Amino acid sequence: MAVPRLRQARYEDILALPDNLVGELVGGDLFASPRPAPRHSAALSALGEELGPPFKRGRGGPGGWLLLDEPEIHLSGDVLVPDIGGWRRERMPEMPVDLPYFILSPDWVAEVLSPSTAALDRGRKLGVYAREGVSHVWFVDPIVQTLEVLRLDGSSYRVAMVATGDARVRAEPFDAIELDLAILWQR
Repeated sequence: MAVPRLRQARYEDILALPDNLVGELVGGDLFASPRPAPRHSAALSALGEELGPPFKRGRGGPGGWLLLDEPEIHLSGDVLVPDIGGWRRERMPEMPVDLPYFILSPDWVAEVLSPSTAALDRGRKLGVYAREGVSHVWFVDPIVQTLEVLRLDGSSYRVAMVATGDARVRAEPFDAIELDLAILWQR
């Protein structure tokens, strides 16, 4: 028998968490995760370093994106913190400065998987991303060295590509450049 929930979690519950935890609300439940481990942080940083110049800055690529590490996004009562969020500049010409979080769903997110967050990232958070129309989700797994690219197809995601190891790939929506996956796994 399931134990009934005493109350739906609120944003105040996130604010009450210690600074070393990242809080998210999904479907009324509070999820608290520790700050990323070194391998996770290294993959996240490398991904941002590779995508930033050509897509955020327009150096060696088309530009046109706002890319941010760990943006807090409020979507229809859910509060998500993807590892990286990306908005096309045509949808978000300027970063909002009047709120401490974002209320516009991103066009792309990357979740760097860890044993403690993979089930939430692949499950409930993915459902919110689909509901809110996030067109692409990347799952980066630094332990098994895998990049999985998902494309929104109607109300659910379809696997567009899976690449492993030291492959060089063009992964949508950033397929204007070739991404060397080996860079993500370097420590």
